[in-house]
Amino acid sequence: QVQLVESGGGLVQPGGSLRLSCVASGFTFSVYRMSWYRQAPGKERELAATISNAGGFTGYADSVKGRFTISRDNAKNTVYLQMNSLKFEDTAVYYCNARDNVSRRTYWGQGTQVSVSS
Repeated sequence: QVQLVESGGGLVQPGGSLRLSCVASGFTFSVYRMSWYRQAPGKERELAATISNAGGFTGYADSVKGRFTISRDNAKNTVYLQMNSLKFEDTAVYYCNARDNVSRRTYWGQGTQVSVSS
């Protein structure tokens, strides 16, 4: 059974930091590209950050570049999103995504809420 379980969300003040984690099970984590998407109220889901299967390539949305860092530990089947200098507009539900570029299998986590408020 495939599972992606996110954790680490919460309420933080502007300028604060959070670290999201996503633990994967039920598939071969090391062959999947991993990404964090987010969906703000009333908006479409958007890609925030992505990392290649071995971790050698990362990519970021312009809105988070320089503030967010994605990383992974294939030995622990875990992907992380370090979020610094958080802004009001970072408020969203953050979803973990796994995608195999060969088979195109895609899996989603259930999401974790990040709220930035003073």
